[in-house]
Amino acid sequence: MKNVARTLVLTVVSLALWSQPARAAGTYTQTKYPIVLAHGLAGYDSLIGLVDYFYGIAPDLRSGGATVYLASVPAFNSSEARGEVLLQQVEMIAALSGAGKVNLIGHSQGGLDVRYVAAVRPDLVASVTTVGTPHKGAELADILRANIQDGTVTESVAAYFAENLGLVLGLLTGHRHPQNAIGALAELTTAGGVAFTSKYPAGVPTSACGTGAATGPQGMRYYSWSGTSPVTSLVDPTDAALLLSSLLYTEAQNDGLVGRCSSHFGTVLRDNYDMNHLDEVNQVAGLRALFTDPKAIYREHANRLKIAGL
Repeated sequence: MKNVARTLVLTVVSLALWSQPARAAGTYTQTKYPIVLAHGLAGYDSLIGLVDYFYGIAPDLRSGGATVYLASVPAFNSSEARGEVLLQQVEMIAALSGAGKVNLIGHSQGGLDVRYVAAVRPDLVASVTTVGTPHKGAELADILRANIQDGTVTESVAAYFAENLGLVLGLLTGHRHPQNAIGALAELTTAGGVAFTSKYPAGVPTSACGTGAATGPQGMRYYSWSGTSPVTSLVDPTDAALLLSSLLYTEAQNDGLVGRCSSHFGTVLRDNYDMNHLDEVNQVAGLRALFTDPKAIYREHANRLKIAGL
């Protein structure tokens, strides 16, 4: 009970701290409902209050009038487990803000988390947007799962290091969440994607590379976007790793971790931005392609939600 109480207190403090809007320079991004940004696998809300997972995006949206919250869920766990943690925060935000609903934006596995929340509590969600999310699984996860067999030493070692990374991230963010690295990996495989969608199908295309339903229960809107350029900056050290991982994919167009077609959900705003998987959240430290600004894409989307009355 003490750990639960501590987690709730830390969550409330974090939400209060990170949801305060800056003085608005205008109302371009001023949505009716608060925006909640949900991080992906191995992610976090903000490291020691200095480096956001969605790098520079929240303050940029706030400068245009948006109210923005940074969610915190387990770095490594299934999206049902992560989604339950996210749901608690969404319930709090909807109540404390007085808005009653939120606009959910999830990156990578965070997109699965927000789908879960929207499915189990549609009354709390005005829109769901996924960014670079493997709705139909990721081929890299298939390869890893095939080489990390159940009950082996390899599985134990992989789980140990991943879950301890999750604990370290928790220390740096002020949150303690249960970790389950193998559960997360299993869900990100092709088979895991099929199983997850069989439970929560709303918005996912039924064809191989189509678009999904644009709307859901109670007028909820569904959107997605993604990139297809693993290398976008010669000075970003992560681009080389994303280039190597991209070569493992049979789907040639991918962002280094997620295939173009697998990212499709709801209304596909664009699936071929000049961005890789980390550029989609303006990482690392804003290093990205010269003519593609992730922050501008989020601003435009907030305005889209505003115009839609969301």
